[in-house]
Amino acid sequence: MANNYTYKVRKKDNIDRVVKRFIKKCKKLGIIDEIKERQYYTKPSEKRRRAKERAIRRRKKEERKRRK
Repeated sequence: MANNYTYKVRKKDNIDRVVKRFIKKCKKLGIIDEIKERQYYTKPSEKRRRAKERAIRRRKKEERKRRK
């Protein structure tokens, strides 16, 4: 997932808001998560195990929502 996200800074933009907006957009695109994931090598079997765990948690959450 190669995304090159840019944000054009206007003259009157506050630099703190620009940085905050940029980070928020990167999180939404999944860039931050991908960086954390690629920081260390994970074996394919570990990736599959984590994906299964996420799927189980997601299904349980959906079941809880349906019961309410």
